[in-house]
Amino acid sequence: MKMKQSELIQLVDQDCLKTDPPQFEVGDTVDVHTKILEGDKERIQVFTGTVIARAGSAMNETFTVRRIVSGEGVERKFPLHSPRVEKVVVKRSSVVRRAKLYFL
Repeated sequence: MKMKQSELIQLVDQDCLKTDPPQFEVGDTVDVHTKILEGDKERIQVFTGTVIARAGSAMNETFTVRRIVSGEGVERKFPLHSPRVEKVVVKRSSVVRRAKLYFL
């Protein structure tokens, strides 16, 4: 039985997908808890900001979070299904009428 390459990739990706991915939308203010490795120690760092974009699908899905730090805008992209992303906590929901909020 011969498998197509896309079917094989989907089969491998199913093992790495999170069972219950976090539920949030573009425009929400979120806390992203990420694992940071420093030498042989591991700690959790929280990045708080507004979700300005979501892109990709399945294993390749990412989201971009923007926040202001001492007057400068800082944007960071996170892979949704990464084992380094511990959890995403929605602090505040908002209704937006765009899929990408690059104008913020």
